[in-house]
Amino acid sequence: MNGYVDTHAHYDDGAFESDRLELIQKLFDGGIELIVDPAVDLKSSLAVIDISKRFPGYYCAVGIHPHEASDASDTDYETIRALSAPDNAVLNKIVAIGETGLDYHYDFSPRDLQADNFRKNIRIALDNCLPLIVHDREAHADTLKILEEENAFHGKVLFHCYSGSAEFASRLTDLGCWFSFGGAITFKNAAKFDGVLKAIPKERILPETDSPYMAPVPVRGTRNDSSNLKFIYARLSVLMGIDEEELKELMKHNAAEFFGLNKYK
Repeated sequence: MNGYVDTHAHYDDGAFESDRLELIQKLFDGGIELIVDPAVDLKSSLAVIDISKRFPGYYCAVGIHPHEASDASDTDYETIRALSAPDNAVLNKIVAIGETGLDYHYDFSPRDLQADNFRKNIRIALDNCLPLIVHDREAHADTLKILEEENAFHGKVLFHCYSGSAEFASRLTDLGCWFSFGGAITFKNAAKFDGVLKAIPKERILPETDSPYMAPVPVRGTRNDSSNLKFIYARLSVLMGIDEEELKELMKHNAAEFFGLNKYK
Protein backbone atom coordinates (compact mmCIF):
# COMPACT_ATOMS: atom_id res chain seq x y z
CA MET A 1 0.00 0.00 0.00
CA ASN A 2 1.28 3.44 -0.88
CA GLY A 3 0.77 6.50 1.30
CA TYR A 4 -0.29 10.02 0.42
CA VAL A 5 1.93 13.03 -0.32
CA ASP A 6 0.96 16.63 0.37
CA THR A 7 3.10 19.02 -1.65
CA HIS A 8 1.64 22.21 -0.18
CA ALA A 9 0.43 22.62 3.42
CA HIS A 10 0.98 25.47 5.88
CA TYR A 11 1.34 23.85 9.28
CA ASP A 12 3.22 26.89 10.53
CA ASP A 13 -0.09 28.78 10.22
CA GLY A 14 -1.73 30.07 13.39
CA ALA A 15 -4.71 27.78 12.79
CA PHE A 16 -2.54 24.91 14.06
CA GLU A 17 -1.17 26.70 17.12
CA SER A 18 -3.00 24.48 19.62
CA ASP A 19 -2.11 21.04 18.22
CA ARG A 20 0.57 21.47 15.53
CA LEU A 21 3.14 18.84 16.45
CA GLU A 22 0.61 16.31 17.69
CA LEU A 23 -1.40 16.62 14.48
CA ILE A 24 1.64 16.27 12.21
CA GLN A 25 2.74 13.12 14.06
CA LYS A 26 -0.79 11.74 13.79
CA LEU A 27 -0.77 12.41 10.05
CA PHE A 28 2.47 10.54 9.50
CA ASP A 29 1.27 7.69 11.69
CA GLY A 30 -1.95 7.59 9.67
CA GLY A 31 -0.51 7.10 6.19
CA ILE A 32 0.87 10.47 5.05
CA GLU A 33 4.38 9.87 3.70
CA LEU A 34 5.48 13.35 2.68
CA ILE A 35 4.56 16.96 3.53
CA VAL A 36 6.09 20.09 1.98
CA ASP A 37 5.39 23.32 3.89
CA PRO A 38 5.97 26.53 1.86
CA ALA A 39 6.69 29.69 3.82
CA VAL A 40 5.10 33.09 3.25
CA ASP A 41 7.72 35.43 4.77
CA LEU A 42 10.99 35.30 6.71
CA LYS A 43 9.35 34.48 10.05
CA SER A 44 7.40 31.71 8.40
CA SER A 45 10.56 30.48 6.66
CA LEU A 46 12.31 30.03 9.98
CA ALA A 47 9.24 28.30 11.41
CA VAL A 48 8.92 25.75 8.58
CA ILE A 49 12.63 24.94 8.85
CA ASP A 50 12.18 24.26 12.56
CA ILE A 51 9.18 21.98 11.97
CA SER A 52 10.93 20.11 9.15
CA LYS A 53 13.77 19.12 11.42
CA ARG A 54 11.34 17.36 13.78
CA PHE A 55 9.86 14.90 11.26
CA PRO A 56 11.71 12.73 8.69
CA GLY A 57 9.00 13.07 6.03
CA TYR A 58 8.56 16.83 6.44
CA TYR A 59 10.25 19.28 4.06
CA CYS A 60 9.88 22.99 3.44
CA ALA A 61 10.19 25.88 1.03
CA VAL A 62 11.31 29.40 1.94
CA GLY A 63 10.31 32.68 0.34
CA ILE A 64 8.03 35.71 0.36
CA HIS A 65 4.33 35.47 -0.59
CA PRO A 66 2.82 38.34 -2.64
CA HIS A 67 0.59 39.25 0.32
CA GLU A 68 3.74 39.96 2.36
CA ALA A 69 5.69 41.81 -0.35
CA SER A 70 5.10 45.23 1.22
CA ASP A 71 6.78 44.21 4.46
CA ALA A 72 9.81 42.39 3.05
CA SER A 73 13.20 44.03 3.58
CA ASP A 74 16.52 43.60 1.81
CA THR A 75 17.71 41.71 4.89
CA ASP A 76 14.81 39.28 4.53
CA TYR A 77 15.86 38.39 0.98
CA GLU A 78 19.50 38.10 1.97
CA THR A 79 18.58 35.75 4.81
CA ILE A 80 16.36 33.59 2.59
CA ARG A 81 19.14 33.41 0.02
CA ALA A 82 21.62 32.30 2.69
CA LEU A 83 19.22 29.78 4.26
CA SER A 84 18.58 28.17 0.88
CA ALA A 85 22.16 28.12 -0.41
CA PRO A 86 23.01 24.56 -1.54
CA ASP A 87 24.71 23.29 1.62
CA ASN A 88 22.25 25.04 3.93
CA ALA A 89 19.26 23.86 1.88
CA VAL A 90 20.22 20.25 2.54
CA LEU A 91 20.79 20.97 6.23
CA ASN A 92 17.52 22.89 6.57
CA LYS A 93 15.46 20.42 4.47
CA ILE A 94 14.61 23.20 2.00
CA VAL A 95 13.42 21.73 -1.30
CA ALA A 96 12.05 24.83 -3.07
CA ILE A 97 11.65 28.61 -3.02
CA GLY A 98 8.14 29.89 -2.34
CA GLU A 99 5.48 30.33 -2.23
CA THR A 100 5.77 33.50 -4.27
CA GLY A 101 4.09 35.14 -7.23
CA LEU A 102 1.22 37.53 -7.88
CA ASP A 103 -2.22 37.89 -6.29
CA TYR A 104 -4.53 40.34 -8.07
CA HIS A 105 -7.62 39.05 -6.24
CA TYR A 106 -6.78 40.51 -2.84
CA ASP A 107 -4.00 42.98 -3.79
CA PHE A 108 -2.81 43.06 -0.18
CA SER A 109 0.48 44.47 -1.53
CA PRO A 110 0.74 47.00 -4.38
CA ARG A 111 1.26 45.27 -7.71
CA ASP A 112 4.63 46.85 -8.39
CA LEU A 113 5.92 45.53 -5.07
CA GLN A 114 4.44 42.10 -5.79
CA ALA A 115 6.31 42.04 -9.09
CA ASP A 116 9.59 43.12 -7.51
CA ASN A 117 9.20 40.49 -4.80
CA PHE A 118 8.41 37.80 -7.36
CA ARG A 119 11.52 38.63 -9.37
CA LYS A 120 13.74 38.50 -6.28
CA ASN A 121 12.40 35.08 -5.29
CA ILE A 122 12.89 33.76 -8.82
CA ARG A 123 16.51 34.90 -8.81
CA ILE A 124 17.15 33.17 -5.49
CA ALA A 125 15.63 29.95 -6.82
CA LEU A 126 17.77 30.01 -9.96
CA ASP A 127 20.97 30.99 -8.15
CA ASN A 128 20.51 28.25 -5.54
CA CYS A 129 19.29 25.65 -8.08
CA LEU A 130 15.96 25.10 -6.34
CA PRO A 131 12.46 24.63 -7.79
CA LEU A 132 10.02 27.56 -7.62
CA ILE A 133 6.50 27.36 -6.14
CA VAL A 134 4.26 29.94 -7.84
CA HIS A 135 1.12 31.56 -6.45
CA ASP A 136 -0.90 32.96 -9.38
CA ARG A 137 -4.34 34.32 -8.60
CA GLU A 138 -6.09 36.30 -11.32
CA ALA A 139 -2.70 37.38 -12.65
CA HIS A 140 -1.95 34.83 -15.36
CA ALA A 141 -0.54 37.17 -18.02
CA ASP A 142 1.75 39.11 -15.68
CA THR A 143 2.88 35.92 -13.92
CA LEU A 144 3.95 34.39 -17.23
CA LYS A 145 5.58 37.64 -18.36
CA ILE A 146 7.75 37.87 -15.24
CA LEU A 147 8.67 34.18 -15.35
CA GLU A 148 9.79 34.57 -18.96
CA GLU A 149 11.69 37.81 -18.36
CA GLU A 150 13.55 36.28 -15.40
CA ASN A 151 14.38 33.07 -17.31
CA ALA A 152 12.59 31.09 -14.60
CA PHE A 153 11.94 28.20 -16.98
CA HIS A 154 15.65 27.38 -16.87
CA GLY A 155 14.67 25.77 -13.55
CA LYS A 156 11.63 23.86 -12.31
CA VAL A 157 8.40 25.84 -11.90
CA LEU A 158 5.28 24.64 -10.08
CA PHE A 159 1.92 26.44 -10.34
CA HIS A 160 0.36 25.60 -7.00
CA CYS A 161 -3.42 25.33 -6.70
CA TYR A 162 -3.65 25.87 -10.45
CA SER A 163 -6.68 27.96 -11.37
CA GLY A 164 -6.14 28.82 -15.04
CA SER A 165 -7.67 27.43 -18.21
CA ALA A 166 -6.80 24.26 -20.09
CA GLU A 167 -5.31 26.42 -22.84
CA PHE A 168 -3.03 28.26 -20.41
CA ALA A 169 -2.05 24.94 -18.82
CA SER A 170 -1.09 23.60 -22.24
CA ARG A 171 1.06 26.66 -22.89
CA LEU A 172 2.77 26.32 -19.50
CA THR A 173 3.30 22.61 -20.06
CA ASP A 174 5.24 23.44 -23.23
CA LEU A 175 7.47 25.61 -21.04
CA GLY A 176 8.12 22.69 -18.68
CA CYS A 177 5.83 23.67 -15.80
CA TRP A 178 4.33 21.43 -13.16
CA PHE A 179 0.89 21.85 -11.55
CA SER A 180 -0.62 20.99 -8.18
CA PHE A 181 -4.30 20.57 -7.36
CA GLY A 182 -6.18 20.58 -4.08
CA GLY A 183 -9.66 20.93 -2.67
CA ALA A 184 -10.93 23.16 -5.49
CA ILE A 185 -11.19 20.17 -7.83
CA THR A 186 -13.93 18.74 -5.56
CA PHE A 187 -16.11 21.88 -5.53
CA LYS A 188 -19.46 22.04 -7.36
CA ASN A 189 -18.18 24.69 -9.78
CA ALA A 190 -15.10 22.64 -10.72
CA ALA A 191 -16.23 21.35 -14.12
CA LYS A 192 -13.31 23.04 -15.92
CA PHE A 193 -10.79 20.77 -14.22
CA ASP A 194 -11.79 17.87 -16.45
CA GLY A 195 -10.29 19.73 -19.41
CA VAL A 196 -7.39 21.14 -17.40
CA LEU A 197 -6.20 17.74 -16.19
CA LYS A 198 -6.41 16.35 -19.73
CA ALA A 199 -4.14 19.17 -20.97
CA ILE A 200 -1.31 18.25 -18.58
CA PRO A 201 0.95 15.18 -18.79
CA LYS A 202 0.29 12.95 -15.79
CA GLU A 203 3.98 13.16 -14.89
CA ARG A 204 3.60 16.91 -14.19
CA ILE A 205 0.66 16.69 -11.75
CA LEU A 206 1.00 16.94 -7.96
CA PRO A 207 -1.49 16.76 -5.05
CA GLU A 208 -1.84 19.36 -2.31
CA THR A 209 -4.21 20.52 0.44
CA ASP A 210 -3.11 24.15 1.00
CA SER A 211 -3.96 23.45 4.64
CA PRO A 212 -5.50 25.01 6.68
CA TYR A 213 -7.34 26.51 3.68
CA MET A 214 -9.37 25.08 0.78
CA ALA A 215 -10.83 22.04 2.56
CA PRO A 216 -12.36 19.69 -0.03
CA VAL A 217 -15.93 18.44 -0.28
CA PRO A 218 -17.36 16.85 1.91
CA VAL A 219 -15.54 18.80 4.67
CA ARG A 220 -15.53 22.19 2.97
CA GLY A 221 -15.56 25.07 5.46
CA THR A 222 -13.55 23.24 8.12
CA ARG A 223 -9.87 23.54 9.06
CA ASN A 224 -8.09 21.60 6.35
CA ASP A 225 -5.27 19.14 6.98
CA SER A 226 -3.46 16.41 5.08
CA SER A 227 -5.85 13.68 6.22
CA ASN A 228 -8.24 15.13 3.62
CA LEU A 229 -5.94 14.08 0.79
CA LYS A 230 -8.15 11.00 0.42
CA PHE A 231 -10.92 13.19 -1.02
CA ILE A 232 -8.52 14.97 -3.37
CA TYR A 233 -6.94 11.73 -4.56
CA ALA A 234 -10.38 10.23 -5.17
CA ARG A 235 -11.28 13.14 -7.45
CA LEU A 236 -7.90 13.13 -9.19
CA SER A 237 -8.33 9.42 -9.83
CA VAL A 238 -11.57 10.12 -11.70
CA LEU A 239 -10.25 13.14 -13.60
CA MET A 240 -7.04 11.38 -14.62
CA GLY A 241 -8.60 7.98 -15.26
CA ILE A 242 -6.13 6.24 -12.95
CA ASP A 243 -6.78 3.66 -10.23
CA GLU A 244 -6.21 5.18 -6.77
CA GLU A 245 -3.38 2.83 -5.83
CA GLU A 246 -1.63 3.58 -9.12
CA LEU A 247 -2.28 7.27 -8.50
CA LYS A 248 -0.61 7.08 -5.08
CA GLU A 249 2.52 5.62 -6.64
CA LEU A 250 2.49 8.20 -9.43
CA MET A 251 2.04 11.15 -7.05
CA LYS A 252 4.86 9.95 -4.85
CA HIS A 253 7.12 9.57 -7.89
CA ASN A 254 6.15 13.00 -9.26
CA ALA A 255 6.84 14.69 -5.92
CA ALA A 256 10.22 13.01 -5.71
CA GLU A 257 11.08 14.14 -9.23
CA PHE A 258 10.02 17.76 -8.72
CA PHE A 259 11.58 18.28 -5.29
CA GLY A 260 14.63 16.08 -5.86
CA LEU A 261 13.75 13.62 -3.11
CA ASN A 262 15.44 10.43 -4.27
CA LYS A 263 14.30 8.50 -1.19
CA TYR A 264 10.71 8.58 -2.48
CA LYS A 265 11.46 7.35 -6.01
